[in-house]
Amino acid sequence: MKRGITVLVSVGIVATAAYFTVSKWAIRHESFTFYDASREKRPVAVDIAVRRDKEMQANAGMIKLPVAIFNHGNTVKNTEYSFLANVMAARGYEVVSIQHDLPTDPPMVTKVGELYVGRLAQIQRGVANIRFAVEEMKKLQPNADYDHLTVVGHSMGGDITMYFAKQYPDEVKKVVTLDNLRVPFITSGKFKILSFRSKDPQFKTDPGVIPSDEECEKLGITVVKTPFRHNDMRDTGSEEAKVSIEAMLDKFLTDTDNSAAMPVEPSTANILGPVPTYVHN
Repeated sequence: MKRGITVLVSVGIVATAAYFTVSKWAIRHESFTFYDASREKRPVAVDIAVRRDKEMQANAGMIKLPVAIFNHGNTVKNTEYSFLANVMAARGYEVVSIQHDLPTDPPMVTKVGELYVGRLAQIQRGVANIRFAVEEMKKLQPNADYDHLTVVGHSMGGDITMYFAKQYPDEVKKVVTLDNLRVPFITSGKFKILSFRSKDPQFKTDPGVIPSDEECEKLGITVVKTPFRHNDMRDTGSEEAKVSIEAMLDKFLTDTDNSAAMPVEPSTANILGPVPTYVHN
């Protein structure tokens, strides 16, 4: 069964998008700013999302929280992916969304022909931010599994995600990208990969980034081809896009998680959108 998947939306069928919209009381969000002394006290802001009951169990030493690291796209804030962060927090993850860019950072200069179109410096900075943030999070919440990370990213954040997994494969359990365009997928087969692809004429994936269908099938890489635009893959996107992406992410987590944590019961106040269906190529 091929893993290249096209997401289609069935017309006229109403479903409960609220399955992924967890009641506000259930998820706690908190923001911190860490300062990296090794990089001239560079501020690294993080937004943490965690299910309150799971956090209480972790604080009591009953469980270790699985950890998901979120990486935002270029010029986008780390808080603009809450629809996905809440899906993962609802399943019991400690979700850490890292702010990679600062207003004081020099502008990114892309150069055709250079590695990753000249974006290597920004990607490596993102990887350094992840490493630093993880070490600081160990102090805040020691009862979490920082040795088997799920790394998630959109656009440039997806490239940071894939590059981090390449550099530190033994620390990664799962990889989820949304339209990463530059850094090729890891084909070692050491961890599961889920990648959402847009249908957007302005954002083209570089040649060689996505493996062939045969490689994806062999290596456990799931490529989801969506009808959505590149910038629909964040909080500002359409409800149709978000519900479809949430559903496939939840299925991926169900298939790959060993944790018994499941989403809390949703509120029935938000019933909207059609049921997404998935058709294999």
